[in-house]
Amino acid sequence: MNRSDMNNMAGSPYLLWRVGSLGLLAVVACVLAIRSFSPTARTRQGLMLAWAVAVVAIAASAFVVPEGVSDRALLNRIDPASGVKCATSIFVLSLPIVALLGALMGRAAPTQPRLSALASGIAAGACGAFVFAFCCPFNDPLYVVVWYSVGCAAVAGAARWRLPRRFRL
Repeated sequence: MNRSDMNNMAGSPYLLWRVGSLGLLAVVACVLAIRSFSPTARTRQGLMLAWAVAVVAIAASAFVVPEGVSDRALLNRIDPASGVKCATSIFVLSLPIVALLGALMGRAAPTQPRLSALASGIAAGACGAFVFAFCCPFNDPLYVVVWYSVGCAAVAGAARWRLPRRFRL
């Protein structure tokens, strides 16, 4: 499913912010997750870097608000009914990445499997959000920050809960 207005939005600062920040976060988080599988990894420092990238991306959203969006009521801006669908879509799109990173984690030797699982969940969530960003019809950065964060947090939580169960702690 593509956006019907993709031709008009392709060069907009808003879409560039959304796709660029999610792409950067996905790359950073994937590198972090894969590196966390090494016995010598410093996973906490990598998680802090991913957190910093996410905070900078959220802060940058204040500079790309399309005209007329900020005049709407808060509930209309975050549109909970559509937001739940977006978060669910991000979760579903992330499942193959969680499975892949879980398989890689199972073949590696992480000394901190809980943190590696969390890093894998963050990476998978960011990848799912990146893919979904191309078809999401909403142009409000507040909507993206709220619902994409919910979707990514759900993936990270599920991965953190499920993946370490395969390892002895």
